[in-house]
Amino acid sequence: MSEHLKRVFAEKKEQDQPAFVTFLTAGFPTRDATVPLMMALEAGGADIIELGVPFSDPIADGPTIQRANTIAIENNVHYSDCLEYVRQARKLGLKVPVIFMGYYNPLIAYGEELAVKDAREAGANGYIIVDLPPEEAIKFRNICQENSMSYVPLIAPSTSIDRVKFLTSIADSFIYVVSKMGVTGSSAGVAISASLPELVARIRAFTPVPLAVGFGVDNRTHFEFVTSAGSDAVVVGSKIIKLVLDNPDIEKASKEVEYFCREITLHGQNPPPLGRANGVAKNGTAKVEPVLPIPEGEVAKPELQVDQPGKLPSRFGLFGGAYVPESLVDCLSELEAAHAEAIKDPEFWKEFEDMFGYINRPSQLYYAERLTEEMGGAKIWLKREDLNHTGSHKINNAVGQILLAKRLGKTRIIAETGAGQHGVATATVCAKFGLQCDVYMGAEDVRRQELNVFRIKMLGGNVIPVTAGSQTLKDAVNEAMREWVTRLEDTHYLIGSAIGPHPFPTIVRDFQRVIGREIKSQMQEKAGKLPDAVVACVGGGSNAIGTFYDFIGDESVRLVGVEAGGHGVDTDLHSATLTKGVIGVVHGASSYIIQSKEGQLVPTHSISAGLDYNSVGPEHSHLKYTGRAEYIVADDTQALKAFKMVTQLEGIIPALESSHGLWGGMQLAKTLPKDKDVVICLSGNGAKDVAEVLLTLKDKKWADKLDWHVAQ
Repeated sequence: MSEHLKRVFAEKKEQDQPAFVTFLTAGFPTRDATVPLMMALEAGGADIIELGVPFSDPIADGPTIQRANTIAIENNVHYSDCLEYVRQARKLGLKVPVIFMGYYNPLIAYGEELAVKDAREAGANGYIIVDLPPEEAIKFRNICQENSMSYVPLIAPSTSIDRVKFLTSIADSFIYVVSKMGVTGSSAGVAISASLPELVARIRAFTPVPLAVGFGVDNRTHFEFVTSAGSDAVVVGSKIIKLVLDNPDIEKASKEVEYFCREITLHGQNPPPLGRANGVAKNGTAKVEPVLPIPEGEVAKPELQVDQPGKLPSRFGLFGGAYVPESLVDCLSELEAAHAEAIKDPEFWKEFEDMFGYINRPSQLYYAERLTEEMGGAKIWLKREDLNHTGSHKINNAVGQILLAKRLGKTRIIAETGAGQHGVATATVCAKFGLQCDVYMGAEDVRRQELNVFRIKMLGGNVIPVTAGSQTLKDAVNEAMREWVTRLEDTHYLIGSAIGPHPFPTIVRDFQRVIGREIKSQMQEKAGKLPDAVVACVGGGSNAIGTFYDFIGDESVRLVGVEAGGHGVDTDLHSATLTKGVIGVVHGASSYIIQSKEGQLVPTHSISAGLDYNSVGPEHSHLKYTGRAEYIVADDTQALKAFKMVTQLEGIIPALESSHGLWGGMQLAKTLPKDKDVVICLSGNGAKDVAEVLLTLKDKKWADKLDWHVAQ
């Protein structure tokens, strides 16, 4: 089937014409619109159709294609429907090759081998998987090869020469060249990057494989510029989606799409030749004659292989990795190299420890005497991260990463936040170090955490509400990643939890492990022994991995993570990822995920904004998978009960996130003898949650349930 793609490029070369590659989101704007639109694309002159497989969290796409994805998912269109669209179009006589374009998780959910086999049988020709770089795609590429399906690599302006060599060596039909840094999107008034000819020439030096250039093409002027830059094909996507959005009537949309395709390609109008028949492009650049069929093989020549630096392990067993758009690959490598160098540099750690006075470290290990009495079992100790500057553990990571960003010469910091604690910590360190600060926060969390939003603004930060999706933490992560791609040269993404693509989970853990190190030495000092269990709440999992990490090798110490049970794990309204989730890929890493059977992220719920997340850090997934850590659940009611008990028995108002960990730790302490010790990470101060608890307790049902009538 990949032969069909090669044949298209060979024929276009023979005609001295560029190939025209079009993109359409399946199931958009209605379930029954896709096949007529595919036929219209072919009638207008499309040589190849990229059919977008809908995904709930398309991190590489701009607002237009995001909207198309959202509508398609609302129409309940998934990978199996995409197969059916291709079958129907082939029955109606569609001749052009069809490539599925999208994200990896829906394919994992369907089953990779079955997905490729069924695609071939349906009449598709290959895949462009935006967040599946070749390093992570060895298995998938092999499945494609066995089924004669094409795996199309992407090259971005940021791609290094070594990596260009590697990517060109594995291309089997063509290479998708991303013309600009950033997300998908077209604009009639914006010129294509002037450096495109240089980018195309750089890639062309290593391969005869055809190059298709996309991102930003809107009109015939753009089309001609891209072809004059030496491209063999032009990709148009967002413009077509906009046309369909503007013409919801399918018959009218089909006519508009066909007309646009004819207009941009001059299909049927005797378009001018490229002038490459003699092997030289119009701009005078020498052309390499494509050799067909393209030689097979994992890597064409040994000298073209990229040496993997292996600076830091990128996986935790099955989990982790870097499933990201090509434009982020080299930036993540730069970050990994900087962190690997920093953690070996005593001066860096001295700089970090010099900030302990600012952070208020070491945080206290406090014996909760009345809580222990109430539970009647093991001694309960609270690791008082709530007493840190800014009121939570988040400042540990924020300080570490800001020092790393300084080392990289970045002048702007972006971050995501759920409960607002990480946003506050980020704005705080940006104020201290004089850096610009933009914080992405789901609109629902902005409502729930009004006080923290105001604190961020007071500190000079800019809060950007995210109105896409469920308007919570996962959507803030998506938007921050999209923004990072557009400003890599001056911006550091200060991720707040142990999530995301490698090396972020390792970086965050390395700066949070100070919690567990201190617990170890403080318990030795206070009790002359290791704790019998350490307990922490788990959302993304940064406070928990910081608490657990230094105890992983101590088999006598139980590691207990407490997830958010929301309305109960027997309902759909919870955030208990490790308890109820399945293995998949989202936000750049393989981990456990709460998703639909089709691989789409679904809404989660927790009374605590900071635990309201669909996935979890990959190292936690590994600890669960291997059985080294145990993960339990506290629902909204139990968390509020713990909130009440700790407030009234110890005079400490805990964060709602921490209240989940407190409930789990308290229940564990009940079951253990009095000579045992349980340490609970009190990760955050509850001042930020008082308004939310007040609102909850004004509801008589909740006040009665908790027997707490202070708001009545």
